[in-house]
Amino acid sequence: MNLTDIVKKIKDKFPQEILWLTCFREEYSITVKKEKIKEILVYLKKTPSLEFDYLVDVTATDYLGFREPRFDVVYHLMSIKYRHKIRVKAQVPEEGCCIDSITDLWATANWFERECFDMFGIIFTGHPDLRRILMPEDWNGFPLRKDYPVKSALGDKEWETYRELKETSRGWKENEK
Repeated sequence: MNLTDIVKKIKDKFPQEILWLTCFREEYSITVKKEKIKEILVYLKKTPSLEFDYLVDVTATDYLGFREPRFDVVYHLMSIKYRHKIRVKAQVPEEGCCIDSITDLWATANWFERECFDMFGIIFTGHPDLRRILMPEDWNGFPLRKDYPVKSALGDKEWETYRELKETSRGWKENEK
């Protein structure tokens, strides 16, 4: 079965859920409605002729200022048995920024979803331990959002622990003189 057949099979099974398809350099991306993401991913994993058994990655994209819904949650899947790859995207609006967790399908989704939460603020409903994984627990904001300040002039958004460290290091420099 080639990728065109796989995409046709998905379209036949979920005709109302597919928003659009793209193919670039022989890689397919399927954009779906977020409400059925888990059902679609179960189908891709458990259908014997597909068997997308390896979750390569879960990430997100922020389209602030370009379109609504603002975010895409992106799932990169691979079938080890058939050596097929596919990308499934689900659109997530900024308002009510959540999508179903898939940690019960792939154990590796646990850390991928935590990273998306930490960097983009997307909530994965049903995740067993949704908390920051890269940033400190007391960090304010989500660093990969397009509206996150790029420069360090964060003012009151500056991480308090970092502010304290800067003050302490100033004292060290003065004592060295």
